[in-house]
Order: sequence, then structure tokens, then C-alpha cells
Amino acid sequence: MTLDDLNTFCATLAATHHVVQWGDHDVWKVGIEGKGKVFAIAGTQPDGHLSVSFKVSDMAFEILRDHPDCRPAPYLASRGMKWIQYYTGDQMTDDEVRDLLQDSHRLVAAGLPKKTQKELGL
Repeated sequence: MTLDDLNTFCATLAATHHVVQWGDHDVWKVGIEGKGKVFAIAGTQPDGHLSVSFKVSDMAFEILRDHPDCRPAPYLASRGMKWIQYYTGDQMTDDEVRDLLQDSHRLVAAGLPKKTQKELGL
């Protein structure tokens, strides 16, 4: 999966918007623009691999932190958040990455106020 593929996919998820933040990172948020919550932070590493961090469930965090293509997301996981970074791209399929991004979107959207969820059709 390329960064363009990831951005194209994230754009198909409900109530999302994209910003470039923290230097040159592609950041995807769900919610009202300007008030959304981050569900994916992506970029391309010097070796060309896609790097993307995303929120996961407690169980997925326990499983994915030992996956050869993943690691606890720098900065986020060290602060106790359940975020994983996909960074090598050698074993995980593009469909698996898309499923994880969709789950992250769902988890973050579920944390929005109920009124906002209703307004956005989530």
C-alpha cells in the first residue's frame, strides 16, 4: 500500500477529513472539521515503506505489538494510548491494513459525543 492508496481509502470513510500536520504527516480525522479526532497518522519512510499509526482495541494492541510489520506507535503508545504503527509492509496485506484503519475510524468515532455521531450519520 502506498500513501496515496491510504489517503484514497481513508477519504471513503464516513465523516472524515484530511490535514497535513506535524511537519509532513498526513493526518486523518473523523468528526466535524476543525474539531475532529485523529484516527490515522501516515507518512512515507526514507526507505519508501508506508508508515501509519492508528488506534486499536486493547486485544488488538496485545496481538499487533508483536507482529513483524508493526510496533507500538512512537509517542502515542508510550503515553498509555492503544495505538499501533504499521511500518515495514513485508507480511501484512493491504486488505489487513484497510481493516485496521476502518477499525480505528470506528473506535475513534464511537468516542465522539452521541449528538455529533447522530449529526454525522455515524
